[in-house]
Amino acid sequence: MAIQAPIQRRRGRALAGTGGPTAALFLVPFFAVFSLAMIAPVAYSLVLSLHAQQKSGLGFSEPRTVFVGLENYAQVFQSETFMEGLGRLALYCLIYIPCMVGGAVVFALLLDATAARARKMFQLLVFLPHAVPGVIAALIWAYLYTPGISPLVQVLQGGGIQLNFLDAHLVLPSIVNISVWEWTGYNVIILFTALQAVPREILEAARVDGAGEIRTALSIKFPLILPALSVIMLFTIIGSLQLFTEPSIISKATASVTSTWVPNLWAYDAAFIRHNLNQAAAASIIIAGLAAVLSLLVTRLSSRMNKS
Repeated sequence: MAIQAPIQRRRGRALAGTGGPTAALFLVPFFAVFSLAMIAPVAYSLVLSLHAQQKSGLGFSEPRTVFVGLENYAQVFQSETFMEGLGRLALYCLIYIPCMVGGAVVFALLLDATAARARKMFQLLVFLPHAVPGVIAALIWAYLYTPGISPLVQVLQGGGIQLNFLDAHLVLPSIVNISVWEWTGYNVIILFTALQAVPREILEAARVDGAGEIRTALSIKFPLILPALSVIMLFTIIGSLQLFTEPSIISKATASVTSTWVPNLWAYDAAFIRHNLNQAAAASIIIAGLAAVLSLLVTRLSSRMNKS
């Protein structure tokens, strides 16, 4: 036994010494793909945003690339359509995030409180909309929103309710509804998984003390799933700033949604309609920077809430 102990310690040190290079070897493919798919495009966009294409003379010569510094960023911020789209995106976030996160929390708590047989069916029905691709979901809702062909609009008109979901006043809530319909189920599953990790002993102790389902949900379950809720908030904010698919599809059914309705559409229009890749890159960097700042704020706020 005395002889085996030093041998085992030497084997442990040997294995510990080889763990670092082995782990690094397995991480190489991830970092290679991450660098090519994430870091390289961001770096290239940053370089593009600091340059511009200019023509000399009467404009008949070939354009040349010149360094302009922050001029593209200044032009983006001076664009009325970009700033209007940024304000519209902020309003979208103010409506969408509370509705989606609040709905996900309520559905997750209800799902956790249902009987085992009903739980599977409820879970399937809640998650099913997320299984529909975003483009297909936007096309379905565009059909349901379009007057003259929508059965939903016809039913409302039959009840004496005249609504045009695609006019300038209702098109933003209509797009919010599409996003809520798409993403609530996904976040419900995350929160429901966190609820399943809540110790059953705590819940049983609360019931013994006379706490009902609502009191247990608000005072015990909800505080214990705050870390999962923080992750959902982080991903939701980042996803909200990337709003593109839904308004781009809805724009085919109404003139209320223009080609510069939100910042991502503005960047797409700049790149592929106006053929100004430099301004499009500057707009993309601005959106990425805004996402980074908001993510940092949410992360710090979540850390303070979890500590308290």
